[in-house]
Amino acid sequence: MNIDKDTVVELTYELADADGKVIERTDDPIEYLHGGYDGIFPLVERELAGKRAGDSCRIRLEPDDAFGEYDAELLHLEPRSKFPSDVTIGMRFEGRGAESGTKLSYTVTDVAEDKVVVDGNHPLAGRTLQFTCTVTAVRAATEEEVAHGHVHGEHGHHH
Repeated sequence: MNIDKDTVVELTYELADADGKVIERTDDPIEYLHGGYDGIFPLVERELAGKRAGDSCRIRLEPDDAFGEYDAELLHLEPRSKFPSDVTIGMRFEGRGAESGTKLSYTVTDVAEDKVVVDGNHPLAGRTLQFTCTVTAVRAATEEEVAHGHVHGEHGHHH
């Protein structure tokens, strides 16, 4: 079966930076619903269209194809009093974008005596990436998966 709209694609992948340093690799295959359901980067989805189990591809993802450009306006200096006493670098907090009001995930990037620096950018924002994958299986999506816009687990509906 070829990858087409409303198919469930199972694949293994490796994500590396532009220099080839591996950032993430799957040990077990992942699945996504193909056909514009936002389960995978749109450029990857376009490259996978028409492929079948056993096929592989390597795709260069510019920042706009993956996690976007780095936005310096999402870097904020906040009073330490807004955070728990045990705040440390790497902790993540949810907040709202000042202008957009959209929910963002902020990562603590620095902690000082009275200030905390948080960054609302994805950790890979602004980076060119290499996405390499191998399709391990393709199947028709169920009506329920298409209606919900995502793959359901082996034993039915899971969110």
